[in-house]
Amino acid sequence: MTLLRDRDLAHAFDHASRTYDRLTGLNPGYRADLLRSARRLRLPGDGAGLRLLDLGCGTGASTRALLRAAPRARITAVDASAGMLHRALAKSWPDNVRFLHLGAEELDAAAHGPFDAVFAAYLFRNVSDPDAVLRTVRRLLRPGGRLAVHEYSLGGSPAHRALWTAVCQGVIIPAGTLTGDRALYRHLWHSVLDFDTAADFTGRLTRAGFTGARALPLAGWQTGITHTFVAAAGEAT
Repeated sequence: MTLLRDRDLAHAFDHASRTYDRLTGLNPGYRADLLRSARRLRLPGDGAGLRLLDLGCGTGASTRALLRAAPRARITAVDASAGMLHRALAKSWPDNVRFLHLGAEELDAAAHGPFDAVFAAYLFRNVSDPDAVLRTVRRLLRPGGRLAVHEYSLGGSPAHRALWTAVCQGVIIPAGTLTGDRALYRHLWHSVLDFDTAADFTGRLTRAGFTGARALPLAGWQTGITHTFVAAAGEAT
């Protein structure tokens, strides 16, 4: 299968935005795991005085998690899908949260940064050039700024691949088919199988100039399937 990319993927998310929250709500622990990953940024003082970026915010579930982890921070949330942003904006938000219709590749450090921390949930599998996006993130962060990536990234065991395929074929793709979004959820299945293992993505972070990169597991059925990656921006070279 050819993975969806760029405009095709954004359009698929536009269409799926109508039912996205309902389907993700069927995933046990979906929102609790996002909050766990956001808290792994370890932001002090409830985020007071900090500028945070939610990169690939979708319908706002990751933004809500970041807001709960740092309720006093200023949060900028961006996404390439107009449909997903429309759903996010329809929800109630405090004045310290703003949303922008931008792809990860379109962010410019001079115009939008610097940020004290970046949170990116379910993003890096879906960009054409993850290394380029990591370079952009590093430019957007202050030196020493923190990054947390919440991502489907398999642990490397054949059992993890088998479980992911079973869940996709038995639950995710049939549910997506009922909503008319089969192509997007088949993309989800294959994008995870094709993406970095947890060890590989940790190495990718290090090569991009981040320090202290670690992959932290999440509990429940997603153990070995979903990880939080934490790292810090090194000094610019």
